Amino acid sequence: MEMAKKPIDRRVARTRAMLQKAHISLILEKGYEAITVEDICEEANVGRSTFYAHYTSKDDLRRSGLENLRRLLLDRQKNALAMPGDIRHRSLGFSLAMFEHARDHIDLYRALVGGRGGAIALGAIRQILSDLVRNELAATVDKKSADVLPARICRPVRSWRFHGRDDLVA
Repeated sequence: MEMAKKPIDRRVARTRAMLQKAHISLILEKGYEAITVEDICEEANVGRSTFYAHYTSKDDLRRSGLENLRRLLLDRQKNALAMPGDIRHRSLGFSLAMFEHARDHIDLYRALVGGRGGAIALGAIRQILSDLVRNELAATVDKKSADVLPARICRPVRSWRFHGRDDLVA
């Protein structure tokens, strides 16, 4: 028997949202490597003890943001697969949400890509996509193919940063 998930207290959710917003703002301003937990706390107007009550480090905060992305994509995938009709028209239902996220956060992707934080973030995104693709295609496609596709999906994100392309911004 699976237990129902307990909803997060609104104050906790508000504090985490403030920390995420401060984190993203500082990444855009300074770059990931240059920011500190103290910078994040100051920007979010919270104390260090509050930060550490929710996260262990700025890397943990970043992982939490990526976990939110994973949940969004998983929800989109489940919704697409639950729709009636030909599976060919419903497969990879999370991919549009991924590209919309990249478009909506293009400045953040640009700030992350290229540094150590970017390599870690893109690796985590690639893992999220691999998991989604593997789960969806396990019955019809071999594991190696399911691992290659997410890398190909991430390639345009790297391309936008290094080549200054704004194709999805318009």
